[in-house]
Amino acid sequence: MSILHDLAATIEARKGTDPESSWTAKLLAKGPEKCAEKFGEEAIEAIIEVAKGDRDKLTAEAADVLYHLLVMLAASDVALDDVLAELARRQGVSGIAEKAARPKG
Repeated sequence: MSILHDLAATIEARKGTDPESSWTAKLLAKGPEKCAEKFGEEAIEAIIEVAKGDRDKLTAEAADVLYHLLVMLAASDVALDDVLAELARRQGVSGIAEKAARPKG
């Protein structure tokens, strides 16, 4: 197990628990759209730290991005292992070729 698997399991365990008991439960209770909004906010904050060149703050923001990505996935019933399987499927394939092979639409 990796730290991401551990975190994903903790997030999954928070589903349906009292929103007043944890930040994760509060986010999940608001639904996938709110979780996506929060993920977007965190991604923007990471981008800002890249532009500033602040490695320490970028590291902290990147952790926030990963956490909020996992919350968004959990709120949408997408398992981390499914995302990892997709990454594994793409491994060794040129990004240009992979993108060209995607269905249009």
